Amino acid sequence: MQWWAWVAVGAILLGSELAFVDAQFYLVFLGLAALIVGFLGVSGWILTVWLQWIAFAGMAAVSMFAFRRRIYDRLRRNLPRMNQGPAGETVVLPDALPPGETCRVEFRGSSWSARNGGPLLIAAGTRARIERVDGLTLVVHGEPL
Repeated sequence: MQWWAWVAVGAILLGSELAFVDAQFYLVFLGLAALIVGFLGVSGWILTVWLQWIAFAGMAAVSMFAFRRRIYDRLRRNLPRMNQGPAGETVVLPDALPPGETCRVEFRGSSWSARNGGPLLIAAGTRARIERVDGLTLVVHGEPL
């Protein structure tokens, strides 16, 4: 392959890392390896096509396994934790809910099944805290007054 093709592929791979949502930082190492092979061609190192591909694959694999986790963790360290689901939010129960029983509740504009995961009866019209989601059922506990 020509040196300019390696540089173009490297630039496309590096740009793709920015375009894809959370590509897990793999395309950076592929792009850098392609750029290095392209720059080797520009600098006068005449490599056969099969040697270019071996150099590309070797550099990509070695750099990915050696540096990816450390660099990825360092870049993601300061990001705020994202809330994954409704755990910790509250719902208002339309009916009394004995321990282990279920009822229908409105949450975020849709109807859900809610199961009382606590040991006490939750009275009708009171708020309950969502502990977790079990399939399509909200497991709730009565909020302390």
